Amino acid sequence: MALPDEQYPGAGPGTRRRTRGPGSLRGHAALVTGASRGLGLLIARELSDQGCRLLICARDAAALDRAAGELRARGAEVHALACDVTDAESPQRLMAAAIKHFGGLDLLVNNAGVIQVGPLDAMTEDDFRSAMETMFFAPLRLVLAAVPVMRERGGGRIVDVTSIGGRLAAPHLLPYAAAKFAATGLSEGLRAELAPSNIRVTTVVPGLMRTGSHGAARFSGQAGQEYAWFATAASLPLLSMDGERAARAIVRAAMRNRSELVLTVVAKIAVRAHGLAPATTVRALTVANRLLPQPGAAPEHNTTGTGAARSLGNRAVGLLTTLGDRAARRNNEPGGGAART
Repeated sequence: MALPDEQYPGAGPGTRRRTRGPGSLRGHAALVTGASRGLGLLIARELSDQGCRLLICARDAAALDRAAGELRARGAEVHALACDVTDAESPQRLMAAAIKHFGGLDLLVNNAGVIQVGPLDAMTEDDFRSAMETMFFAPLRLVLAAVPVMRERGGGRIVDVTSIGGRLAAPHLLPYAAAKFAATGLSEGLRAELAPSNIRVTTVVPGLMRTGSHGAARFSGQAGQEYAWFATAASLPLLSMDGERAARAIVRAAMRNRSELVLTVVAKIAVRAHGLAPATTVRALTVANRLLPQPGAAPEHNTTGTGAARSLGNRAVGLLTTLGDRAARRNNEPGGGAART
């Protein structure tokens, strides 16, 4: 369903137009964080195909420029701003850019994230702080900056990409899961509080997706062994979802103002199982934890995915991650010939 009083492209506050039809995003100004690679880039591609004007951001200027060039080649109007979303000044810089280029902002996609894989004994407090800054406080600051701008437009949309980890804390992903739990709660609360301002919030709860993100993840403990299980799970069709398909579903959910979108069959089963039998689900996770690698005598810390893959040097894992590695090459991810955002 379309927002009732949307603006003409480039119009200033107070200038209205009639809607272009139910759910249309054509001409809308959209900001996507973490858009230089992976799921963020895929969402930006889908939004460009829907006729959105794009502001994209990421930390790595070179990777961001490559993404912007690709999107422009698809015919999109794109402005890129290299910044770290954990920087307290970034939200105001991004809102200033949206106002300068588009006259405001209609859609915010909070997508930027960091994946840290490894046992608790190999993690530090700083790992948890980094996860919270990137996946909770940064989206919070962006929302606080974007809401007044959206209210000037008469409404807007916010899409928060959380995770199944925000509903079910899987072992060896605790910093990530803790931050995503916080982000999920924030997103659900925002939907209730912002509804009177005609700002619709969609909480996306994806499972594993084949975007090539295993190359950008950080691995601690026995880094090669941690990479082996995570990269394999994030690449196999039965356990993970095609990234392009996921991006289409996310944009559709935003267009339809859905309150929540759970992606992948495995994630849907996990959410239902945990809701119906939480104690049994936790026991199953306890069994899974016993099958995962131990920290080792000399735990590594924050090894990149590409570094962990090289140290592992396992041909079988290389074959099992074929689809994920192909996705990395398509989506500007490390391991696919691209730099980390």
